[in-house]
Amino acid sequence: MKPLLMKSLFVLLAMLALANLTTIAAETKTLYTCGMHPTVIQDHPGNCPICGMKLTPIRRQDAADTNATANPSVIAIDPVTIQNMNLRTAILARGPLRKVIRTVGTIDYNETATAEVTTKFKGWIEKLHADATGKLVHRGEPLFEVYSPELYSAQAEFLLALNQTSTNGGALLRELAASKLKFFDISDAQIAELEQTRKPLRTLSVVAPIDGFVTEKMAVQGQMVDMGMKLFRLSDLGIVWVIAQIYEQDLPFVQLGQEAVVKLSSLSDREFRGRVTFVYPNVDEKTRTARVRMEFENPGYFLKPGMFVSVQLHSEIEPAALLVPDSAVLRSGAKNTVFLALDGGRFDARNVVLGAEAEDGFYQVLSGLNEGERIVTSGQFMLDSESQLREAIEKMRGKSTAAENAMKATKAVPPKVKPVEIENAVYVCPMPEHVSIIYDHAGKCPICSMALVPVTASSLAKLQPGGKVLYYTCPMPEHASVHEDKPGKCPLCAMTLIPVMAAPKPLTPTEANPVTKYYCPMHPTVVSNAPGKCPVCQMDLVLKEK
Repeated sequence: MKPLLMKSLFVLLAMLALANLTTIAAETKTLYTCGMHPTVIQDHPGNCPICGMKLTPIRRQDAADTNATANPSVIAIDPVTIQNMNLRTAILARGPLRKVIRTVGTIDYNETATAEVTTKFKGWIEKLHADATGKLVHRGEPLFEVYSPELYSAQAEFLLALNQTSTNGGALLRELAASKLKFFDISDAQIAELEQTRKPLRTLSVVAPIDGFVTEKMAVQGQMVDMGMKLFRLSDLGIVWVIAQIYEQDLPFVQLGQEAVVKLSSLSDREFRGRVTFVYPNVDEKTRTARVRMEFENPGYFLKPGMFVSVQLHSEIEPAALLVPDSAVLRSGAKNTVFLALDGGRFDARNVVLGAEAEDGFYQVLSGLNEGERIVTSGQFMLDSESQLREAIEKMRGKSTAAENAMKATKAVPPKVKPVEIENAVYVCPMPEHVSIIYDHAGKCPICSMALVPVTASSLAKLQPGGKVLYYTCPMPEHASVHEDKPGKCPLCAMTLIPVMAAPKPLTPTEANPVTKYYCPMHPTVVSNAPGKCPVCQMDLVLKEK
């Protein structure tokens, strides 16, 4: 019952206010209203009968000022009211329109850096060297020793060929016998040893074809093996893949070579930077997502296959778009409104058309605003209420526009000084081999124990993967002396080489620890990096204590 009574009371008060306004509109110059209940309008000061707040005055403009105000969307507010509204403004400017795509992904093995170990003969494993899954093996190291009658016969044929006279037929026979051993994957070193000893070996070693970890092991000691049987799977983890799911509406913003950043829940203090290397050609019919493959250098082997990661893809749609902060936009259905701060305490409500959403809470402006205009970014909902109130008043007075009775500002309100933002620093290892990992705190590199250095995010952005590379090196610390001009395999261990980018310029001590700002004691929002006068009250700015 109470809500019905309150609603009836509200309607009754609005009707009374309309009746009062109709009788006094021709002779009064000052009306009073409630900022919370715009329907409450009277010709004398007092308190709102609904909420008890003090009524605020609404002054009528003189005829000359009314004629000068041609735009019906412009409203004028006295400086005291503006101060109470705590309005904040900013200059509309152009900037890069960047879009951030956030998704999740899974770390996977690099399929181009894996190898399976099989045999091309029948035999028995008599000694197993790689006896556990996860073991790191190097190229050329023995995995197991196998006895095979076929291998023994091939060795005997090779030794018989060596005993032939040095005729053309004998040389051809030796070459054929050596080729038969090579077809069984017997290495040149083993053939040379056989040629030197002139004795066939009962067992021969099967060696690792690449450098990597044993990710699958099906071989056991004493096992009989057959031709083509898979015994080991080796994977090089110097570079790993991340497979992410991207919604189809975001696919136009994904490009090959694009920078990708991933974070692990277990290592929340660092980010890993990589690049997009492949977009799969199909979209899942149920999830409406496409798979995207990214490559990440893996120094220290922090990225382990099977891990879940959060992925961010940064895409620049337009280098210089007109951007408006989301906080400056008032949304009402399909209508978007932004208030412009004009001279003399006047504000203009503009209808704008927005485009794509950018990062950091900005939107592209397609129409309605111009570069260099000052817009209201905070407190504009009070202006919207004021604008609607003026329009209601003018409709009740029978005027053609709401701006004909707008308030006359006594003096211009000086714009508030936008605080100078110091770009946040991130930390990287000064070793070029480890610069692809970003930390959000100072400390030591967990890989090489060197002290992390602070750099700006903008300088780090210039070192995107796919850009200029100094050289390629081996991810194994003991092979850091390997410097190659192009991608490939490490000549020492055959692991996949990783690109080395130039380390960004570290911040100076002053940049890493910015000087304390100056502020106005009367207007704390006025902040500057240098001493001077407050633009609002002309007081000397004081040094902020650390």
